[in-house]
Amino acid sequence: MYAEVFQSFSHLKLLLQAHFHLPSLLIAAPASQHPINNRFIEPSPALIFSVTLRCTEKKNCPRHGGESVADVLRAHGVKFVFTLVGGHISPILVACEKLGIRIVDTRHEATAVFAADAVARLSGTVGVAAVTAGPGLTNTVTAVKNAQMAESPLLLIGGAAATLLQGRGALQDIDQMSLFKPLCKFCASVRTVREIVPTVRRALAIAQSGTPGPVFIEFPIDTLYPYHVVEKEFAPKNTPKGLMGKIIAWYLQNHLSNLFAGAWETCDLSPLPVHIPHATEDEVQRCVELVSRAKKPVILLGSQATLPPTPADDVRKALESLGIPCFLGGMSRGMLGKNSPLHIRQNRRDALKEADLVLLAGTVCDFRLSYGRVLNRQSKIIAVNRDRSQLLKNSDMFWKPTVAIQGDAGSFLLRLSKALKGHRCPEEWPRSLKEGDAIKEKANRAKADEKTERHLNPLSVLHRVDELLAEDSIIVADGGDFVGSAAYIMRPRGPIRWLDPGAFGTLGVGGGFALGAKLCRPESEVWIVYGDGSLGYSVAEFDTFTRHKTPVIALVGNDACWSQISREQVPMLGSNVACGLAFTDYHIVADGYGGKGYLIGREDESQLDDIIKKAQKECREGKAILLNALIGKTSFREGSISV
Repeated sequence: MYAEVFQSFSHLKLLLQAHFHLPSLLIAAPASQHPINNRFIEPSPALIFSVTLRCTEKKNCPRHGGESVADVLRAHGVKFVFTLVGGHISPILVACEKLGIRIVDTRHEATAVFAADAVARLSGTVGVAAVTAGPGLTNTVTAVKNAQMAESPLLLIGGAAATLLQGRGALQDIDQMSLFKPLCKFCASVRTVREIVPTVRRALAIAQSGTPGPVFIEFPIDTLYPYHVVEKEFAPKNTPKGLMGKIIAWYLQNHLSNLFAGAWETCDLSPLPVHIPHATEDEVQRCVELVSRAKKPVILLGSQATLPPTPADDVRKALESLGIPCFLGGMSRGMLGKNSPLHIRQNRRDALKEADLVLLAGTVCDFRLSYGRVLNRQSKIIAVNRDRSQLLKNSDMFWKPTVAIQGDAGSFLLRLSKALKGHRCPEEWPRSLKEGDAIKEKANRAKADEKTERHLNPLSVLHRVDELLAEDSIIVADGGDFVGSAAYIMRPRGPIRWLDPGAFGTLGVGGGFALGAKLCRPESEVWIVYGDGSLGYSVAEFDTFTRHKTPVIALVGNDACWSQISREQVPMLGSNVACGLAFTDYHIVADGYGGKGYLIGREDESQLDDIIKKAQKECREGKAILLNALIGKTSFREGSISV
């Protein structure tokens, strides 16, 4: 095939010049027109013999580049590769399966990346997704950006057109590197088989170092298949005739030889060192002095506090030792368990205005903290973050850190706790905040007891589910209005048991996050809290749950509306256009994909607990469950932001 592509002398000229750095004089014209002795300088017989010999040695070798990828992944402890299959990447999937790495195929490439993201968060290792070239990769862009903003270490493997055909109109050939360079910490395009091992090792280390994030490697198809398969594509259909035909054959043979040269030499597969920034001793000591003098300190804990190498349980013990009231966000929800006296869930704005010291442990002053405007300018502020840009975000406008530390939040909290051993925050401070919590939650509970105009009260449904959650449950949040209410009502039972998209606010994470969570923790009860809008993105993954025996429970708040948008759009602009959905029979869709669906309406309210318990039982028995709860409107989230 390749020989036919390069019949044009002008194309070959450019390739030869670029590949061998030949003077343009030597390839400026066909032999009959060459100015030196009126003939073209042919490749030497020794060079042709050397190339032929090297290629012959490889002809009968069954090994392929996909095996090299699999070898590195196994050496790094990778247990799962998520994918939507494509011919460009088949050798990687087959090789991984042979080595015991579980291949989990999904119904959309974005789901594969979301699942890898969840594995990264829950396992402390790099999550891996592999997708085919072109549209397979473009389908992952949103999920990769979400992983970048959520700081999840993730390796995206992408197929690509063959090395010699890139930019020449091959199937699914686009400039993939330009797409992913803004989204990933590291991007590489493998050009020879021998590059595979060092490139994958480097990518995996970079994904975990500093601020974790996604990395991307594209593998041209000819770097993954065995030599004899690739050679067939290089071979001309007919015996080369004339000088130009011989030159093209020689060039292609040389390219093929270089592609596989040194491919199977023994090399190190072990993980490279991972570099994590830490606070200095002076920085820790300065913070010890500030905390020891504070009367009303508050800790805002973000997802970074759950990152390796510090175990989440050690972070929890450090927080309990400090005795400082905590607001928990992102992956840190559940860090202090279900009913900790230090965990404050309500009235955050009021607490921050009253606090004399605020510790931002992996928390960013973005829209979630009103860009820093909620912080009291009189408060001492300690900010700890691995990423310098996030560490100081908006500090030029609305807030100023007293101490800004570019370092790991989890290990910092351990060192701070150790240095302050025996010191505790004055107990009346967390007690007063907890009393305010109780008052607010009592009022919220009262709203849950109100009758809605039609269907079920969504707050009541969430309270009932929360009360029946198993202690090992993992909650996946995928939606707007219904999920926003769940964040106030549902209580994760432990560290890293709440998965939401993070700062990007991405819809569609539910199926992938739940899949990854169930595979990482098969003994846990995994719940997806869906809005009816967000369910549409990944309801097809009920097929995946069934095929891969990963039963989960999906609770759908079905109000036939994109309510988070409608709540502002209607009063401001006077129209509900594009916000209306239908009370669709999503439970039947789940049935069709091999799961079990239940429709729950107002007439089922008295049996709601029994339905939830039945769903839990059937899930334990291996069935993926969808609870299609028809819900009405409440005023609970009036004033919440949607932009």
